[in-house]
Amino acid sequence: MSALFEDFSKALGQLGEPGFFGVLLKSIALTLGLLVGLFGLTVTGLSWLLPETLSVPGIGPVAISMGLVSFAAFVSFVVLSAVLMLPVATLFVGFFLDDVAASVEAKHYAHLPPISPLPLSDTILDGLRFFGVLVLANLLALVVYLLSNVFAPLVFWAVNGFLLGREYFQLVAARRLGHAKARALRKAHGGRIWVAGILMAIPLSIPFINLLIPLLGVATFTHQFHRLSGEKAD
Repeated sequence: MSALFEDFSKALGQLGEPGFFGVLLKSIALTLGLLVGLFGLTVTGLSWLLPETLSVPGIGPVAISMGLVSFAAFVSFVVLSAVLMLPVATLFVGFFLDDVAASVEAKHYAHLPPISPLPLSDTILDGLRFFGVLVLANLLALVVYLLSNVFAPLVFWAVNGFLLGREYFQLVAARRLGHAKARALRKAHGGRIWVAGILMAIPLSIPFINLLIPLLGVATFTHQFHRLSGEKAD
């Protein structure tokens, strides 16, 4: 466990460096831009779908104003953003995963030989696949969250911890081992990787702080990959 906190501490220590900070700014800008765009689409969609007047029993016809449409869209946006914030941020960080992992290796594992970056198409496909898995898993788990009452945070951490650990470790390890060997290494250390993922998932409940988690997750799992594969930091 102490090794995991050491890896996370090293990741935090690089947040202000250009290779990290630039990715953070780009991923936050893209995330917020997409969410604002979704909000605009929601307002437009509701204005098309809802009738101009709505008949309320005991009251009669009530005009539906754009203010009411915007309020309904805002409520929907807040609920959906709580579910989509992490997947969207993860999607965009995934596009810059190699930049983050390379920054970690340049500082802490400079003795390693350079690698050939994964093809852009593979990076995009991996990011979209992970995005889809996160969204689907969290939408399905939303029912469980509602039924779990006080245990909902534990379910949230367990589900997202498993997904974060599984996917980030796989993506980071695949840079140097290829997907097949990376998968074998991940399965051999599945419990440890899940625990690391849970520690990444705990801050996800904090708005805006959760935007940092994909970036810190990539960096932390880069350290963990090298630790599990026997490489020592410089």
